[in-house]
Amino acid sequence: MSKKRIYTPTDKMSDIICDNYRLLQVMSRFDIPLGFGDASVEEVCQTNQVDCNTFLAVVNFINKGHSRSSLPYVDLSVQALMHYLKNAHHYFLDFQLPTIRRKLLEAIDCSTDNEVTFLILKFFDGYVQELKKHMNYEDMYVFTYVENLQKGIKDENYNIDMFVRNHNHIDDKLTELKNIIIKYYPDNKKAYLMNAVLFDIYNCEKDLASHNAVEDYLFVPAVLQMEKDVTEQAKMIQEIEEQESTNTEKKETQDGLSQREKEIITCVVKGLSNKEIADQLFISIHTVITHRRNIARKLEIHSPTLLTVYAIVNKLVELNDIKERITSE
Repeated sequence: MSKKRIYTPTDKMSDIICDNYRLLQVMSRFDIPLGFGDASVEEVCQTNQVDCNTFLAVVNFINKGHSRSSLPYVDLSVQALMHYLKNAHHYFLDFQLPTIRRKLLEAIDCSTDNEVTFLILKFFDGYVQELKKHMNYEDMYVFTYVENLQKGIKDENYNIDMFVRNHNHIDDKLTELKNIIIKYYPDNKKAYLMNAVLFDIYNCEKDLASHNAVEDYLFVPAVLQMEKDVTEQAKMIQEIEEQESTNTEKKETQDGLSQREKEIITCVVKGLSNKEIADQLFISIHTVITHRRNIARKLEIHSPTLLTVYAIVNKLVELNDIKERITSE
């Protein structure tokens, strides 16, 4: 029976595995190999470039039976957690479940028209396909969303709460498969093989439950905090830009336009979109729209054609610079 203790960076990595061999899976999913001698957890993590706090958070969370009391009060590495979860997906889909199916085929009697045998295989294959769809969704959409968050890019049409609402724990279906085998599969000469398959299914079920718990109680809260940080950062940047815009407007030239507004006009008459203007001037789209609204109010010009005339007359652009765009229109 594993010891329900909280491990620290100074504990030996070998002690963790000897106390609870199931934590070998945590090591492998963080890409930590064996052969670390008597090195401490911190030393092994440093050698393998693994975030020690995140590794220990997962280890202690699983070792304590998914107890929230073991959750750390320190920042976790979302990147390290994603790497762990991606490796877990690879293990389930490319190794554990194919291994169980291979053993299942060896254990069941496929030589006769056994309806229970057919149902077992059909149920198992259907379950694998559903799990694959579930994990591919996380790989393609959830993790991509989080990777963009790490770059400071927030998709306004998606958030981690949407993932939580649709996060079905499909490991529950393994319980149905176990019940079919235990209650209805007829006796045969390969009972020891079927028992071995059941043992593997029990282990897979427990492993999937741990995987889901890590997503729910470690990964999701970490992403929620990241969303909050990105939103606050974007708000702060917008406030700074608006303040800079206000300061710039105080230095307006005689025609009532600030230098930034003249730059906006130049971009507009050259045919740039709001996004292209924002990218070129290193400001937000919201700031571009605000400037354009102020320009229209100050000049009382609401037509792109009249704005082009204004820009040419006031030498903000040369006719040759926009001649091609004008003729194409």
